[in-house]
Amino acid sequence: MDWTEVVGFVAGALCVWLIGRQHVANWPLGIAANLLFAVLFSRAGLYADAGLQLVFTALAGYGWWAWTHGGGPGPRLPVRRTRRSEWLLLCGAGAVGTAVVTVLLQRATDSTVPFWDASTAVLSLLATYGQCRKLVESWWLWLAADVVHVPVYVSKGLWLTALLYVVLGGLCVVGLREWRRDLRGRERMFRTEART
Repeated sequence: MDWTEVVGFVAGALCVWLIGRQHVANWPLGIAANLLFAVLFSRAGLYADAGLQLVFTALAGYGWWAWTHGGGPGPRLPVRRTRRSEWLLLCGAGAVGTAVVTVLLQRATDSTVPFWDASTAVLSLLATYGQCRKLVESWWLWLAADVVHVPVYVSKGLWLTALLYVVLGGLCVVGLREWRRDLRGRERMFRTEART
């Protein structure tokens, strides 16, 4: 365990907690955590996860912009459900992305867990994109990634990071509940307005 793992643990947990509360400060904090984890994962030979942190940094910039500029009609980006067409695109991108990254890791690195490294990387990308757009189901993608991340990190001796992903799983449940509550409140408001 080194300082990057400890600071990344704290920053990552706080970031997810802030996302659940729809607080925009999650994005700059997430950028800092992503850069720390890029260093940590490259040292552990989890190359897809290390590269993923750099992509997360770019996505965090996009999420920060989308959340502060509305990302659509109105000044505030609302929580919403994922449309069927979006699910089809996400599933297709997930399958192709996992296959491509797995092959890349097998051929270009000494990764000992290429499929699992690739699948968590791709799931995490899809979940991050969903959170940039405030898609409530993005929390389910994070939970799926967390379930796989924990044993992978344990196998690499990254105990604190594995614990972080257990904590993040719990925070995902809280975030999912918060975003669902917000969505239900907006849906009730729209039904009330439609009746009047």
